[in-house]
Amino acid sequence: MPGAGPGPAASGLTGLADEEGKRRRLVRMKIVATGFLVGAAIVWIVFLTWERNGGPAFTGFVRAAAEAGMVGAFADWFAVTALFRHPLGLKIPHTAIIPRKKDQLGESLSDFVGENFLSVPVVSEKLRSARIANRVGAWLSRRQNAERVTAEAATVVRGAVAVLRDDEVQAVIEQTVTRRVVAQQWGPPMGKLLEGILDDGSHRRVVDLICDRAYDWVRQNHETVMALVSKQAPSWSPRFVDGLIGDRLYAEALSFAWAVKSDQDHPLRKAIDRFLTSFAGDLQHEPETIARVEAIKAQLLAHPDVQGLISRAWATGKAMILDAAEDPSSELRLRVTDGVTRFGERMVLDEGLREKVDNWIVDAAAYVVTRYAPEITALISDTVKRWDGPETSRKIELQVGRDLQFIRINGTVVGALAGLIIYTVGELVVG
Repeated sequence: MPGAGPGPAASGLTGLADEEGKRRRLVRMKIVATGFLVGAAIVWIVFLTWERNGGPAFTGFVRAAAEAGMVGAFADWFAVTALFRHPLGLKIPHTAIIPRKKDQLGESLSDFVGENFLSVPVVSEKLRSARIANRVGAWLSRRQNAERVTAEAATVVRGAVAVLRDDEVQAVIEQTVTRRVVAQQWGPPMGKLLEGILDDGSHRRVVDLICDRAYDWVRQNHETVMALVSKQAPSWSPRFVDGLIGDRLYAEALSFAWAVKSDQDHPLRKAIDRFLTSFAGDLQHEPETIARVEAIKAQLLAHPDVQGLISRAWATGKAMILDAAEDPSSELRLRVTDGVTRFGERMVLDEGLREKVDNWIVDAAAYVVTRYAPEITALISDTVKRWDGPETSRKIELQVGRDLQFIRINGTVVGALAGLIIYTVGELVVG
């Protein structure tokens, strides 16, 4: 897949290849350092023989330099080797320091990290100087980055939804939501809501709609009114009398409907207001009304359609979540992306918000450091304790052994120079 990182196998092969490369470089450097020792030994033998066989005066100077160079080379070889193993396999005291002292080294490293890196002042100063909020805001304000954050969040949501078992989630919904709905009385909250609607006059729009529809129905159903009058009239009543009565009743009904529709202060409207106000009070305080509402609630929740809706609630919600998370053009993802972008822009422009975010980050880091620093540093010492001694020594030598070989080379060179200086001083003073 394009853009995918290397798999575990590839990473393992890369690690092995890198380790093998370090091992080869270490071996080469050891050969070079040993070569300096061998070179010094050859020079020493040659000039020692020459000196003893009547060679010129300078042979003594070269022989002394080579001799001291060998001493320096042997001394530094011993010092470097003693860090990782016993020189020549001889268990000399204070050698093989890393394999023997790895636990103490791990604890010392753990203490060093805790004291110098995981302290509240150090962490707080570093986080404040990093200006994390400003950087994060600038990054989030770019549309492509906000889309990336949204995509990653969608992936997390899909993963979380996929992990959840449908039957367990549905059981939680039924046990929590349904039980809360059943346990809560509906009457008082409904009465409180109705009371609020009546106080701000929002119900009048509903009353207006009902009055408009009632007037329209009466105006459009003259035949229905006439048929009703004819049906209810006595059989002996003449038809023209029924027609006159029907027309009169229809005219009165139409006039009444128009009056209710057009007059905001009509007695019927006021009667409706009084009824609703009384009903809102009964819902909150009248036991019989509250009990009736509870009976209706029980019947409603026991209805098969409602039970089916509850049982399908998670399946429906899950499908909606997955569809919205999968589709980059879904309204949910677009809104989340817009929100992330706006938040990033606000952090860039609003210094107060940046300061708040930085303070939150610093406070959170300080809390983690104060509470969990011992556990974090203990991870270092515990990990080192689990390492095998010889293997630990080998790994450390692969990392730093090549540089340590320069100590051997420097020891040879510096020893040779020191030997030359000492021999020269001796010749000048004694000779």
